[in-house]
Amino acid sequence: MQNAPDLATLTAPSTNASPRSSVDRLRQAGLKVTAARVAVLELLTATPRPLRHGEIEIRLAQDALPRPDRVTLYRVLDALVAAGLVLKAFDAEGVWRFSAPPVAAAHQCHPHFRCEACGGMFCLEAPLPALPHLPEGFRLHKMELDLAGTCARCGAEERRGGQAR
Repeated sequence: MQNAPDLATLTAPSTNASPRSSVDRLRQAGLKVTAARVAVLELLTATPRPLRHGEIEIRLAQDALPRPDRVTLYRVLDALVAAGLVLKAFDAEGVWRFSAPPVAAAHQCHPHFRCEACGGMFCLEAPLPALPHLPEGFRLHKMELDLAGTCARCGAEERRGGQAR
């Protein structure tokens, strides 16, 4: 059996790398720079938690800029994910959530906590368990760790005797 790759090979080379502008990141990824792509990438980079398509749509509608329609937003998200600028993961309800950390690779290997009461998804700053030993010829491309339970807000509501959202 062959050992799994070192965790360092699955993360960003350095956390002190300065985030580039959205325009620079799009160009570096070989994508055409459009207002919709810039707006979505900037929104996701500035948001501390993964967002659903509908949440992105609502937040973009709050901006003064013209917002992309629903289909365009799906296409923008698909392009950003394919280029490695945006990450996506299923939430507790099986709906995709999207995130775009300043350095996407630094964000890939970390656990997520999914609240079973409200459906929220939260990134955890916690060490991952040891990587498994892989059989000869196997290559690890992705590792996900999802934890499920009740978030602090829903837990507090339950303790007060209220209904969690």
